[in-house]
Amino acid sequence: MIDIIDKTLCCGCWACSNVCPKSCIDMREDQEGFLYPEVRKDDCVDCHLCEKVCPVLNTKEKRMPKKTFAAKNKDKKVVEKSSSGGVFFHFAKQVILEGGVVFGARFDKDWNVVHDYTDKVDGISKFMTSKYVQSQIGNTYSLVKDFLKSGRKVLFTGTPCQIGGLHNFLRKQYPNLLTMDFLCHGVPSPKVWKMYLHQEANEYIDSAQRAVGRNTVLHSLQPMSLIEDINFREKSEGWQKFRFVLRFAEPLCESKQNSVLSSSSHSDNVYMKGFLNDLYLRPSCYKCKFKRFQSQSDITIADYWAIARVRKEFYDRNGVSMVFINDEHALAYLTPTVFDTVETSFEDTLSNKGLHELVEVNKYRAHFFAKLDNTNDIKALIAKYVEPSIIEKMIKKIKWLVKR
Repeated sequence: MIDIIDKTLCCGCWACSNVCPKSCIDMREDQEGFLYPEVRKDDCVDCHLCEKVCPVLNTKEKRMPKKTFAAKNKDKKVVEKSSSGGVFFHFAKQVILEGGVVFGARFDKDWNVVHDYTDKVDGISKFMTSKYVQSQIGNTYSLVKDFLKSGRKVLFTGTPCQIGGLHNFLRKQYPNLLTMDFLCHGVPSPKVWKMYLHQEANEYIDSAQRAVGRNTVLHSLQPMSLIEDINFREKSEGWQKFRFVLRFAEPLCESKQNSVLSSSSHSDNVYMKGFLNDLYLRPSCYKCKFKRFQSQSDITIADYWAIARVRKEFYDRNGVSMVFINDEHALAYLTPTVFDTVETSFEDTLSNKGLHELVEVNKYRAHFFAKLDNTNDIKALIAKYVEPSIIEKMIKKIKWLVKR
């Protein structure tokens, strides 16, 4: 049976939970907020399927790209609503128009990130844009298998480890399955995310209370219920200067015309800083076994950050996607009527470190999690461990002066 002793060996993909014939594997949250499988031993029949489908214990051969492209959707509205060049939307739309279903990550009513599916074009939008939180797969692998066996086409999108988990769970190739992953920096703790979000919502209520005065009481409101939208990659200032945006409802007005935005640059937002400084990623991310195309996905997408250097004429301030075609049948979806594309060399993509470099464990990670349950100010706690100390600032300054 699956028994997690070393947490760097569990990516939280749920493959073991989905495959268990006795449904005796539960996903339990640990102190850091990540989910791990826990076997109810009295119900276990020692079939070992959980071990056989684990993508960490059973890695596949690399599936290197056949072709590499820079791509952007010709529909500017789609690009504006996407994290980069609007590639996912068309792939998803085409699969649905062919009678298929699309799986992806969305927010639930409590702003947790969960995997779900849609077979409606107007349902695609909830899966668009990046969500920098680990999603809960739930029973979606089992649902994928049911759809595939019924003959329907399926597009499944997720992190490389989630794609690896799906392929191992299915244990056979399905011609009607299309898988799409992305170059992944790592997945942050859902617990940290919810603590951060609760604090932002409470601070919004407090500021609204001060604005209306003491004679109007707002504290009976549920702060989280006032959140209307979350966008990790808002692009009003350009794709490479994306902002983290929370949209809150006006407490005293039912009209969404009076929504209030909380907006900050990704380099200034404390949650994003903690994420990008690798402070609260899942332990397995620091030893990721799915870098360098180990997931067996058909398509891999990413931001083509270096496009201005590689193909200056192709640069677009609203976003350009990097697209790796890992299986020839996926190339049919990159249609010239929908996308502007230019083929680039594999070497041109290597400047995106997410392709080949592992993230390093933040030296303050253990200190951060040791204090997590005792803090009432998660933003201050994150800031404490991502803001450089005076000594670190001095060392950085000296190094800069020496290089001049």
